Amino acid sequence: MRSRIPLFAAAFVCLLAAVSCGGTDTTLDTTASITPRNTSLSPDGGSVFVQVTASGAWTIDLEYPSGTPSWATADPASGNGSRADVRLRYDANGSSEERQVTMILRPAGGLPARATVTQQGKSSGIITPGTGISGKDTAAPQWLELPATKAGDGRTFFAHDMEGKEYTDKARSGVRNWSFYWDASEHLAQWVAYPLNRSLRGTGSRSNVWGLDPLLPADAQPNLITGSYGGGWTRGHQIPSADRLTYAANVSTFYGTNMTPQEYNFNGGIWASLEDKVRSYAFLADTLYVVTGCKWDDSSTVTGTSSGFAVKVPTHYFKALLFKGTSTYTHSGYMAAGFFLPHDPSIAEGKCTDYIMSVSELEKKTGLDFFPLLQDVVGAAQAAVIEDETPSKWWK
Repeated sequence: MRSRIPLFAAAFVCLLAAVSCGGTDTTLDTTASITPRNTSLSPDGGSVFVQVTASGAWTIDLEYPSGTPSWATADPASGNGSRADVRLRYDANGSSEERQVTMILRPAGGLPARATVTQQGKSSGIITPGTGISGKDTAAPQWLELPATKAGDGRTFFAHDMEGKEYTDKARSGVRNWSFYWDASEHLAQWVAYPLNRSLRGTGSRSNVWGLDPLLPADAQPNLITGSYGGGWTRGHQIPSADRLTYAANVSTFYGTNMTPQEYNFNGGIWASLEDKVRSYAFLADTLYVVTGCKWDDSSTVTGTSSGFAVKVPTHYFKALLFKGTSTYTHSGYMAAGFFLPHDPSIAEGKCTDYIMSVSELEKKTGLDFFPLLQDVVGAAQAAVIEDETPSKWWK
């Protein structure tokens, strides 16, 4: 009998380890995970990218609460290895009630991983319109720095005053500070626009008071108060802190709505160099009207989720500049220039002007219409000359 006990024990251990002696190895996949970029979906139909981590083949099932009809699909629903291009596609929610679906990743030879997402009800909204001009689908180009906005493009317009609160145009209260065009799905501003001169810059120092933007609900914006996005990306300003030095205005530049994920050496290198150059232009102008923005349409890179969301990393950054003042190069008192930079940390700091171009060329690259109000100021023909002109040596 004693000779049989070790044999039985060995067979039992072999069974527990899921290894058939002399058969196929079925080692469990312990790395499997599934992570949506966003777990709170808008009421509108759309899709969200999902990160799948697995060492082999896998499938995705969707599980709904009992009695709930299906309203989403995984695309693709099966694959092999880790992928960042899986999408959860979802229908519009016609109900005022929120709804949930759980994604179940089933790796071959491993334990399932789960992630639950919630779609908001149609009346709940993610962004609450303000009492003034903020929270609107579009904004009339009532200030020279504002690009044209498009109805139904999924983006929303907001404007801050110098106290970091909503600029209420109707009452003309306070002084306008910076405006932004917010993409609720990507949790990024496509652009930030503002006027700049020595007076508007003011005096003071960098506050480093990171905070949440009071114009948006807290759960609709990245929380960057205690750190960056995750994944090694820095918090890159669109309106630089150094462009607003009075305390309250400077604090507002540290809102998450003003940030984008930038590579460390790009943020502190070529981008900082361009910001310095823009200020040098502004100090020679009556006013420099500035639009700063980014492109992420073709990006397949996302951040970590430390901010509460996995945010797309832009592939390019741009600035559109309209100078108002005295110069031999102006037309009716105005001249313009654009910059379009790849998000590339290897670009040398002093190479800003290698990426300079006319505003018309920048419009082609970004799909935006910059300075639409200019034609009301100088006439359509003169505005076209200003925007079409290759930047003179003054800008270089």
